[in-house]
Amino acid sequence: MMEISLEKFLDCPCTRFEPMKASGLLANGTQTIMKSYRAARVRGAKEGFIPLLLPAKDENFLESLTWEEYNPPEEFRRKMLEGPVLDGKAFLTRQHEDAFDDPGYMDEITGPMEGGEASDEFIGILDYGRPRKTIPLLLAEIPVKNPWEVFAWIPFGSWNACPAPEEHMAAAKYWYEKYGAAPAVMTMDVLEFSVPAPVKREEAMALAWEQTAYCPDIVEQGCGTVGRLADCLAKSTTWFFWWD
Repeated sequence: MMEISLEKFLDCPCTRFEPMKASGLLANGTQTIMKSYRAARVRGAKEGFIPLLLPAKDENFLESLTWEEYNPPEEFRRKMLEGPVLDGKAFLTRQHEDAFDDPGYMDEITGPMEGGEASDEFIGILDYGRPRKTIPLLLAEIPVKNPWEVFAWIPFGSWNACPAPEEHMAAAKYWYEKYGAAPAVMTMDVLEFSVPAPVKREEAMALAWEQTAYCPDIVEQGCGTVGRLADCLAKSTTWFFWWD
């Protein structure tokens, strides 16, 4: 496949954001991007697209989307959009059974439902260099009807322990129908969802186990326990996933 830009690969309207200062999660740069994303969600509901924030200058990210098996992208998109969506709950259950077949390990990582931090801003848009800034971004208007269908347009995953596009699509459909969660940020190894409200505390632990099965690194290399993740989910309107 000839070399192309991410914007050409996406084949949809995009707004570019150059790096902006982000000294904190509520700094000017992140505020500007969050406001633009939220406005695009409202406009997309009327015009028929799903907004998604993507890295504007990451060659590795583009290469991960243009593997031979996904070319031409039009054929991949047609098959994904026309085919049935996998059962998301069943997929997450299988992931859980495969990842946590040791009851002792499950007890070790469960922990109390406390100590979680609220998250209402996207983390994957930040560059953790010094001084901290946002990364160059595209706000893409993905021309699909439903939020989970962004994975039919962009073949994210299928490397290391990161699920395949059809598995991301299944989980996203399940979480959208249950919690209103929509994919919002996608980088080389990060995926973030936006949700309209924090999960109810009585539902948060079950969701935290689903998310840990989907992306073990968020607990094993992140918050440390499923209980702490559940406490975070009960306070947050963004969900963060990272595959090492």
